[in-house]
Amino acid sequence: MEEIIKIDTTQSGEQFVNARDLHKALEVKTQFNKWIERMIEYGFVDGTDFWSFLSKTPKGGRPSIEYNLTISTAKEIAMLQRNENGKQVRNYFIQVEERYKELASDPSYQMALGLKASQQLLEHKDKIIAEMKPKALFADAVSASQTSILVGELAKLLKQNGIDTGANRLFTWLRENGYLIRRKGTDYNMPTQKSMEIGLFEIKEHNHINANGVNVTTKTPKVTGKGQQYFINKFLQAA
Repeated sequence: MEEIIKIDTTQSGEQFVNARDLHKALEVKTQFNKWIERMIEYGFVDGTDFWSFLSKTPKGGRPSIEYNLTISTAKEIAMLQRNENGKQVRNYFIQVEERYKELASDPSYQMALGLKASQQLLEHKDKIIAEMKPKALFADAVSASQTSILVGELAKLLKQNGIDTGANRLFTWLRENGYLIRRKGTDYNMPTQKSMEIGLFEIKEHNHINANGVNVTTKTPKVTGKGQQYFINKFLQAA
């Protein structure tokens, strides 16, 4: 059987045609937009007899409204033309429907249709996973972390997962964005009050005797598990 118009199939097995393809096959002289609006006015219902959608256009282009039609709708529209092209297209749809009914009763066809739908779902799933890796898995792993780490170690983690930064640049960013104290002094590079209140950092103190025999206390800011998740999500969203 010679193909007059392209017929597609949804994942659930329902056949449909694009309204522009039907317009072309019928050799309608009226502009497509005016023609399809007039056809729809015959009482066809969006979501049942056809479904409309916006076309994808190049950047900056204006999307147009497109229509996909069920075979029954397309057959009725073909008859509404009241000409030889309309009869030919309608007869073609009838032949396709009869062939489809024969195939529908064939278990091997149903199996093939199911495999095709499964393959499409798997490809969609694989695409999503590819886009989310390593971002989602990385963020999930860190969210379970109960160990505080140094800012330099956080920089390494970010670097390993595609964020172009280093320890010095990360310290600078944290100061400029109000997470670490930027004024010079004993509190320089210590967490700000805001950072401490929301639990992004903790301060580790270490006592040791210096060369002069004096007991010295040093303070080191460490990023908590909550802080690691917070900063990682922030950087990944901006990436």
